[in-house]
Amino acid sequence: MKKQIHIIGSGFSSLSASCYLAKAGFDVTVYEKNKTTGGRARQYKKEGFTFDIGPTWYWMPDVFEKFFSDFDKKPSDFYELDRLDPAYQVYFSELESIIISGKLNEIFEAFEKEEKGSSKYLKDFLDAAKFNYNTAIKDLVYRPGVSPLELITPVTIKRVNQFFSTIRTQVRKKIKSQKLIQILEFPVLFLGAKPSNTPAFYNFMNYADFGLGTWHPKGGMYKVVEAMTTLASGLGVVFETDANVEKICLDEKGKTTGLIVNDVFVKSDIVVSGADYHHTETLLPTKYRQYSEKYWSKKVFAPSSLLFYVGFDKKLKDVSHHTLFFDTNFDEHARTIYDDPSWPEKPLFYASFPSITDASLAPDGKEAATFLIPLAPGLEDTEELREAYFIKIIDRLETLTNQEVKSSILFKKSYCVNDFIKDYNSYKGNAYGLANILTQTAFLRPKIESKTVKNLFFTGQLTVPGPGVPPSLISGKIVSDLIIKKHSYERII
Repeated sequence: MKKQIHIIGSGFSSLSASCYLAKAGFDVTVYEKNKTTGGRARQYKKEGFTFDIGPTWYWMPDVFEKFFSDFDKKPSDFYELDRLDPAYQVYFSELESIIISGKLNEIFEAFEKEEKGSSKYLKDFLDAAKFNYNTAIKDLVYRPGVSPLELITPVTIKRVNQFFSTIRTQVRKKIKSQKLIQILEFPVLFLGAKPSNTPAFYNFMNYADFGLGTWHPKGGMYKVVEAMTTLASGLGVVFETDANVEKICLDEKGKTTGLIVNDVFVKSDIVVSGADYHHTETLLPTKYRQYSEKYWSKKVFAPSSLLFYVGFDKKLKDVSHHTLFFDTNFDEHARTIYDDPSWPEKPLFYASFPSITDASLAPDGKEAATFLIPLAPGLEDTEELREAYFIKIIDRLETLTNQEVKSSILFKKSYCVNDFIKDYNSYKGNAYGLANILTQTAFLRPKIESKTVKNLFFTGQLTVPGPGVPPSLISGKIVSDLIIKKHSYERII
């Protein structure tokens, strides 16, 4: 008889874990509280427009390839992938932007044009970043975060200083142009922390950016969710949607016995939670929770976000598929996220116009746009605030790109702190999990296996390895490897 594994949530880490565990011979059921699989990577459709509600960047294609290859598949078996060129565009003032090409030699040329001599430094910087990428992504990030010894290898010993220096220090040693500095510091935002708090070792994100490139799955990121769901279903995974897990049940010895789902008890041998870690522990009796409210309140969380999904009745000009608006003070905005939680007076923002690349995402002659403002988790969230900030960024978009767009808005939908809490039980409405700062790296993150409840495991962006879609795929493999190692011998076939 196969052991029954029940997985809470169906985000990328849960989908990944479900595939590996089903392949290993476990009986796997995934419970998702919302109507569709994907967790935060859901989809919104309206009037012929299609939007990714969650992630919009496809970086680290090798991680996706590795995942699918573990099942003798390729991404191309499920979706069509295009490398974006340009990868993205960064605005610094009115009609003044730098375009980051999809070709490395053109990136070097853009840097040299902005600051003489910078391309030589960039080449050296990217060589080191590539080395760190191969060390981290092909080895370190697949370790379960059980012991500090996991980080000690012949390679990391030689680079120990990079764990105690920062991205900001490293970048600013040689680069003087504020524009180039912001471009090089931008990728670590995917790790959910300030460049001044992110270890220099994480410069591997710059190699992911410039070296491996920015890609787009035709139809949007939700195509990846559909691919993983299809793969999992083919392996025998059962998906239950509109299935809210209300309690994790234990026996008198603190071992999982099952879940209460929509007021019904379902028997479980092993429980894996890909839902918010803090929320999952509230499903347990207090004495079985590993981490106190005080513990969570002291953690540095990655930002929340204010998002807008907008349908325009025309094609927009002078923007790229991914466009960053860095025309205001980066450090001041970061201060309002990490140091003094508050709504930023002059926010930086990001916009995705995927219909520039992918005609399937908007009707002919129209544009689909997603706007994102990073915010501190836990802020007051009202319709009035959302509207005020929409006006701020649309005014800036019009000024910076020298075009009128307000009259072409067909509709907009907003999403913010309250929605992250309601839809995902997200702690303080955070969007990305725990920041990857030195004191929250690897073995210092919340544990992937419960120390207090037998047969309860965790996966996702609040445990190892950290925030982002590729790390979530890896997290699913880490937790499944641990379960397979601990429980395979117990199965009765």
